[in-house]
Amino acid sequence: MDGKLVRLRRMRATATCLFVAMIGLLLVCVVGQTAHPWLAWPRAFAEAGTVGAIADWYAVVALFRHPCGIPIPHTAIIPKNQQRIAESLGSFIEQNFLTPEVITARLSGFNAAEALAGWLAVRKNSAMLADGVADSLPRVLEGLDEQDVERMFNQLVIPRLRTLDVARVASQILDILTEGNRHQPLLDRGLRAAEAWLSANVERIKAKFSEASKFTPAPLDAYIVNKFVEGIVALMHEVVANPEHELRRQFDAAVQDLSGNLRTSAVYRRFGRQVLRDCIRHVEEGGYYRVLLEHIRAHVLADLGSGHSALREMLASTFISIGKGVASEPSIQHRLNAWWLDIAGLLVLRHRHQLSGLITDVVKGWDAEEVSAKLEAEIGRDLQYIRINGTFVGGMAGVLIHACVLLVAR
Repeated sequence: MDGKLVRLRRMRATATCLFVAMIGLLLVCVVGQTAHPWLAWPRAFAEAGTVGAIADWYAVVALFRHPCGIPIPHTAIIPKNQQRIAESLGSFIEQNFLTPEVITARLSGFNAAEALAGWLAVRKNSAMLADGVADSLPRVLEGLDEQDVERMFNQLVIPRLRTLDVARVASQILDILTEGNRHQPLLDRGLRAAEAWLSANVERIKAKFSEASKFTPAPLDAYIVNKFVEGIVALMHEVVANPEHELRRQFDAAVQDLSGNLRTSAVYRRFGRQVLRDCIRHVEEGGYYRVLLEHIRAHVLADLGSGHSALREMLASTFISIGKGVASEPSIQHRLNAWWLDIAGLLVLRHRHQLSGLITDVVKGWDAEEVSAKLEAEIGRDLQYIRINGTFVGGMAGVLIHACVLLVAR
C-alpha cells in the first residue's frame, strides 16, 4: 500500500504542477499579448487548459471527498453512497459471476480428477494426507463417548441388521465354501479332530457303556468299545484318504440340502431372524458399546504411537491406489468431473445469495474514509492521468475554438 500511495502522490503532484504551469502561461500571455498579438494563441490554449484542469480536478476529487472541504451537493460520492455501492457490488457479483453457467463453464475445461489423481499417486503427497487423517483420529476418538457409538449403531447398523436375512446369508456362505470343494479340508480337519477325541476318551466311553450294559462282563464291554472305536477310526482314515469316498458324497449332499433349505425354508428364516434379534438384544443390554469404543481407541492409539504405524501405511497405500486407479481410467475421471461440476453448480445455485450477501456486509462494515482511501490508492493514479489529459485536451479545444472565432470574424 505504501508504494501505491507514493506513486499516487507523484502523479497528483505532476497533474497539479501542470495546472500551475497553465496558470503561469495564461498570466504571461495576458501581460504580453498587447506587445505581441500572436500570444493570443497560447493564451487560448492556457485558458482552456486551465478550465479543463480545474474541471477534471473537481471530478476526481468529488469521487472521494468534498472539494476544498466544501460540502457541495453530489460530492464525496463514494463515502456517501457506500451502502448502495456495497449492495450494487454484491448484486453485480451474484448476477454476473456466481451463476451455475459461469462456474461450470469455467471449471469444465479443467480435469480436476486427473490432477487430483496425479497428486495422490505420489507417495509423498499421499503420506502427507494420510498423516493428516491419522493425526486427527485421536481427537475424533477422544470426542466420542459410549452414547455416540450407541447412537451410530442404532441409526446405521442395527436397522440394517434387523432386515438382514440371516438364513439366506448363511446359504450364500455355504455356497462359497462348497465352490471348488473348499469345504473338503474342513471335513478332513473335523474327522481328525473327532479321531483325536475318540482316542483320548476311550476309557470314558467304556465307563458309560458299562453303565448302560449292566448285565455284560467288563472285559466284553471293553472289547466291544475298543472294536467300535477302532472301526470308527478306520472309517475316518478311509474317508480322509479317499477323495471319492461315499461319505464325502453324502456330506456334500447334506451341505447342499442345508444350503437349499436355508435359502428357501420359512422355518430357517424365522430361526435366523430370532437368533439375530437375540444377538442384538444381547449387545444392547450387555453394555458392549463402551467396550468396543475402548478397544478401538486403545488399538488405534497404540498403532499411531508406534514407529511403524500400520494405519498410516494403510491410509497412504489406499490413497496411492486410488490415485493410480483414477489416473489410468479416463472414464472414471469423466464421471468424477461431471459429479464435481454438478456439485459446484448446485452449491453456487444454493449459496450464491449468501456469498454476495457476505461481500455486501463486508463492504458495508468498512469505514467510509478508509474505503475512499483504499479505492483512491488503487485507482487514483489512473485518475490523475485524467487530470493531465483533461488539461491538454482542454488546451487544444481552446486553440480550435479561437481559430473558429477568427475564421467567423473575417
